[in-house]
Amino acid sequence: MSDRKYFGTDGIRGRVGEFPITPEFMLRLGWAAGQAFKKDGQRNSVLIGKDTRLSGYMFESALEAGLSAAGVDVKLLGPMPTPAIAYLTRTFRASAGIVISASHNPHHDNGIKFFSSAGTKLDDALEAEIERWLDRPLEVCEPSELGKASRVDDAPGRYVEFCKSTVPNEFTMDGLHIVLDCAHGATYHVAPKVFRELGAKVSVIGADPDGLNINLNVGSTHLDALKAAVVENGADMGIAFDGDGDRVLMVDRDGSEVDGDELLYIIASQRHAEGRLKGGVVGTLMTNLGVELALKDAGIDFERAKVGDRYVMERLVANDWVLGGEGSGHMVIRDCTTTGDGIVSALQVMLAIHKSGKTLAELRQGMTKLPQKMINVRVAERFDPLSRADIVDALRQAETELGEAGRVLLRASGTEPLIRVMVEGQVEADIVRVVEELAGVVEQSSR
Repeated sequence: MSDRKYFGTDGIRGRVGEFPITPEFMLRLGWAAGQAFKKDGQRNSVLIGKDTRLSGYMFESALEAGLSAAGVDVKLLGPMPTPAIAYLTRTFRASAGIVISASHNPHHDNGIKFFSSAGTKLDDALEAEIERWLDRPLEVCEPSELGKASRVDDAPGRYVEFCKSTVPNEFTMDGLHIVLDCAHGATYHVAPKVFRELGAKVSVIGADPDGLNINLNVGSTHLDALKAAVVENGADMGIAFDGDGDRVLMVDRDGSEVDGDELLYIIASQRHAEGRLKGGVVGTLMTNLGVELALKDAGIDFERAKVGDRYVMERLVANDWVLGGEGSGHMVIRDCTTTGDGIVSALQVMLAIHKSGKTLAELRQGMTKLPQKMINVRVAERFDPLSRADIVDALRQAETELGEAGRVLLRASGTEPLIRVMVEGQVEADIVRVVEELAGVVEQSSR
């Protein structure tokens, strides 16, 4: 990815109004994408969906104009979860899908994600092709060849039915009381329908988007509101999505958090017990060591990929495995869908609860998380922390101190100007001290 001018690990993302997250750039990006996606001899179409950010209206119009100028038809889906665009791109046989979203970021950020005609993230070659078109002068096609735009009014219903189709017909949530936190984001109008139609009693928070409150003190990155709602309502559990619906975390009935590592373990161990887990499991460099140890104790292979769902997917495809994910709750379940899907992942956890006859609390007890602490150090400009001698020296000192019983990870975020400092080991007090010392060195070096 180092040779990319615009694309990061998850599309193009930044602050609204600052290049490249501007209307002018989005117009050119729409045209460039249209040129890259076009296939000769057929009428090409691209789907556009978005989350609930106010800026989504502006960028939707700009992308639509650019695609039309390239001679590509546009189908507008409105506010829909990111994985819904992946699914609908396949079902409409579209040339590609575009999502306008900055995922779990605040409303003042926005971004663009692309899906191929197969509903998968773009490969490096196609991203490079789009960037090559961005460097060329924008030329409008013949007026008779301009792309047309139309709205898909039944998109939410189509996606609700797809989510329900990923669990068996006999599966039901009758008798369960669930609190859903939709992060004032793209799942606000579909997730409650999915869980209610499958029989659950559903209470909902974070489902009143106003364009500015997406991820604001709600959703998978801010669980306090969900924890309180679960306890206050006496619910069996809570489920939190992020702003674009590709991540999920859960809360037990007593308000305790169940993170993505634990959810990945629950799905994997239940499928393994039933003989339905094809191959092993892919995690990332950030995955808690407790997951790896618990899976190996169960006889399940485990492999680590670089951080980011595209890298998890690469290893799954290479191994011909079906299950992988991150502690953030971004999981890929390849025999259900083609990308990370918060609702589908949550349903797989609910299916494990249903089939095992155990509670969420009982299922998570199969693994023990090692103490792990991460500090995000905000920097003025992204840089490789391993390129600086002072940071490398501090890293080596930390690794020596922790020995074989610990892990240290330094990495630059692919979506934000952050350096992530993670330390894992046996003794929590030692972990906290080491991560704070290392984060201090990173902060000092970035000035």
